[in-house]
Amino acid sequence: MKKVRDFLRSQGYPPGELHDLPTSQKRFPDGAQYRIEIPSTEGPRALAAVLEEAERYGVVIHRVSQGSGIWMLTDEEIREMCRLGAEARIEVSLFVGPRAAWGTSAQARSSAGANLGARLRGMDEVVHATEDVIRGCSLGIRSILVADEGQLWLVNEMKKAGELPADLVVKISVQMGAANPISVKLLEDMGAGTYNVPTDLTLPQMAAIRAAIDIPLDVYVEAPDDFGGFVRHYETPELIRVAAPLYVKLGLRNSPNIYPSGFHIEETAIKLSRERAHRTALVMNIIERYASDAVMGAVGAADLGIPVL
Repeated sequence: MKKVRDFLRSQGYPPGELHDLPTSQKRFPDGAQYRIEIPSTEGPRALAAVLEEAERYGVVIHRVSQGSGIWMLTDEEIREMCRLGAEARIEVSLFVGPRAAWGTSAQARSSAGANLGARLRGMDEVVHATEDVIRGCSLGIRSILVADEGQLWLVNEMKKAGELPADLVVKISVQMGAANPISVKLLEDMGAGTYNVPTDLTLPQMAAIRAAIDIPLDVYVEAPDDFGGFVRHYETPELIRVAAPLYVKLGLRNSPNIYPSGFHIEETAIKLSRERAHRTALVMNIIERYASDAVMGAVGAADLGIPVL
């Protein structure tokens, strides 16, 4: 194995997992080591509930993300999410629309092929999902989630050509699945703005990825059941130390999959959003007790992704 490890070193990659857990010296532009993200914020009422609960618990939220897709929201709903996000100075990130699991793909519905569910199947799905991005940007959105390398490349090229806003944040979904430093570095080179690592990576694995890349990592410290259901609250201080800059991401164990969301399950989505804000308060208590010197992003400090009104 020495030959391979030596070659990796020569290319600037760690030769293996970093079991010594070096402290990351990398930071957000404002000097912060971490920010807070609430996922699965499915619409303006859910976003309003997150903001209300965050105020109640006295916690700062830097980003909310949504999973159903831009295409599942009306223009009015998107504008309202932009308004709420802009007023609260938080990033609102919306997933792209059509994807394999919601189309006619039989493989994406099989047990062996489920990992293909968020990918784009065929060029028409690439076009449709990118039209979703164009629509979202036209309504004020400046942060999107993608889970397909082809669309990542296309969006980045359209940004460079001036066809999409230059300040558009391209956040990579946990469903992309890249789980080693080389794979994640390739996505960074293709235009990824932040990367959501798989939920089951160890601290040494996370440290190796951090050594290879500069973009923020999005890290579930509590994962939904269909992504493993891990509750890693007490690991949060070490994750911040080792993997900064990162978004501490609060999913929710023991909760239903609500994608695509809608009025028929809106009350459930809102309750889940409130509980994610509660979970944030629990994790912040751990950070304050065991990593009081960790630097959090200031209110409104997100340098990108603030909705445009």
